[in-house]
Amino acid sequence: MPEVDKQAKVSDEEQKHDQGDMLFKKKQLLILLALKDSTQGWYISTLAKAAGATYVHACNFIKECEKMGITTSEKHGKLKMVKLTDKGLKIANMLNDAYAMINEPAAKKEQG
Repeated sequence: MPEVDKQAKVSDEEQKHDQGDMLFKKKQLLILLALKDSTQGWYISTLAKAAGATYVHACNFIKECEKMGITTSEKHGKLKMVKLTDKGLKIANMLNDAYAMINEPAAKKEQG
């Protein structure tokens, strides 16, 4: 039997995550999905930490989202609190559903 390179083998779990990551930019997606939790006050720094992004990356993404009407922000001293708009919530829900659908097992897709 030929020897299989262990590094070349990708687990099913890793491959599952790669499918969604191929279509979506992971950190931006995680920021939008985090903002769906309106029970928490989201500052850019906490969003960056939740998404594993840098503060600058999160800040630039939030600025672009504000231009598109996806998020709004309020200044609280030096900090900016970020929230999804109604449009942003709809988009975040659609992205969440799409990401879940992409990552569901193939057998389940064939049955449904």
